[in-house]
Amino acid sequence: MSRTDARPADALPFRTRLLYGSGTIAFGIKDHGFNALLMLFYNQVVGLPAAWVGTAIMIAMIADALFDPLLGQYSDNVRTRWGRRHPFMYAAAFPIALFYLLLWTPPGMAHGAQFAWLVTTAILVRFSISLYEIPSTALLAEFTSDYDERTKLVAARYFFGVCGGIGMTVVTFGYFLRPTPTQPVGHLNAGGYVTYAWAAAAIMLLSVLVSSLGTQREVLKRPPPPPVVKVPVGRMLREMLGVLVHPAYVSILLASLFFAVASGLNLSLGVYFSTYFWELSASQIATVASTAVAGILLAFVVVLPLSARFGKKPAAMLMFGLSLISSVVPLILRLAGLFPANGDPLLLWLLMGQFAFSMMTTVAGGILAVSMVADVTDQIRLETGRRSEGLLFSAATMVNKAVSGMGIMLAGLLLSFVGFPDNAQPGQVGADALHGLATIYIVALSVATAIAILCLAHYPISRSRHLENIRQLGEAAAE
Repeated sequence: MSRTDARPADALPFRTRLLYGSGTIAFGIKDHGFNALLMLFYNQVVGLPAAWVGTAIMIAMIADALFDPLLGQYSDNVRTRWGRRHPFMYAAAFPIALFYLLLWTPPGMAHGAQFAWLVTTAILVRFSISLYEIPSTALLAEFTSDYDERTKLVAARYFFGVCGGIGMTVVTFGYFLRPTPTQPVGHLNAGGYVTYAWAAAAIMLLSVLVSSLGTQREVLKRPPPPPVVKVPVGRMLREMLGVLVHPAYVSILLASLFFAVASGLNLSLGVYFSTYFWELSASQIATVASTAVAGILLAFVVVLPLSARFGKKPAAMLMFGLSLISSVVPLILRLAGLFPANGDPLLLWLLMGQFAFSMMTTVAGGILAVSMVADVTDQIRLETGRRSEGLLFSAATMVNKAVSGMGIMLAGLLLSFVGFPDNAQPGQVGADALHGLATIYIVALSVATAIAILCLAHYPISRSRHLENIRQLGEAAAE
């Protein structure tokens, strides 16, 4: 079997597929940490202004935008006895754990020094995650060219990633962030975040090493890629640009970006709404977060049948729209006086159902989007004759990290815009600030999601076109 004729994913051993997906536990923990905890920790526990926190994460995301495509292009052209991708995956494990630990343990300093600490450690965490995620995700297109099997492999990655993030969130709010005599609000307990950081760093290290070692054998079974033809730097940059501005790729990339921004804003402000708008305790937040497991399972139940029945694009557009509806309806009903009051037992049940449904639509939409990127790799390969999985997935990985970049940045700006106080206690935030935050959040989320759906509408690769691309690639390989 040639390198071009990739085996279908169902030919992979089940154990290998599980190990391949398990590495995203690290990404999931990082993502939920950045989304659900980082703004709250640095703003309400450390005391750094919300706009400063958002700016710090935006700086880290800009650094990512420069680093990730270069890493993806470089991994496409590396040739070692361990393969193209695995040297980077191994190299990422210990830096991920170290820098994530440092992110959550800032020394006592002035605000300016704390801001510099946050910028530096956030950049190092994101670079380290890229060092693993970009090469690992690129393996997806190498493992299979099948339209539906790619969706299944992406689903495996999402399963472990979301379970890792949600699992750590539940444990953190349920056990690490306990109330103390000096801090009755558990999720404002500074010591709990230190315990969280050590546990998260250890699990991230283990998941990356286990996944890298577990997929190494499968890579070594395959024939090595052809030697790299060295080209001048100018030509290489032109080729990179030509790939990155391909119309099919731009449509799915922009759609994923704006959906990621909406999801990131939803997650970043979700803990604020839980704490100050709905006035939930840390244990109640953990209870709501635990319903994500049901949402994840529902996502896997619906994503494959929807993709098979309607195609990836229509299914993704549906999930994007339902995600928006599920996120804003409770807030709209509360502002209209039609939702249960804080403290009402019915409120917790409604929020649990809403969170599970929102998680289902977000995960399903994300699975379909990444699977569509994999289909673009074949389209571009057919047109250019070059394999560019690493480069293409580097930008897709950067988009996924925009969940914790632009989402946090926008969250910080919205909090500052409505005058949300720092170091606030639940029940002591004015109604004007809470209602203003809810209103502007609904508008921002609606705009970002609408743009994502419009961009996705221009994605041109259907099932039939993908099958034709694979057929022509097969004929070219035979010749």
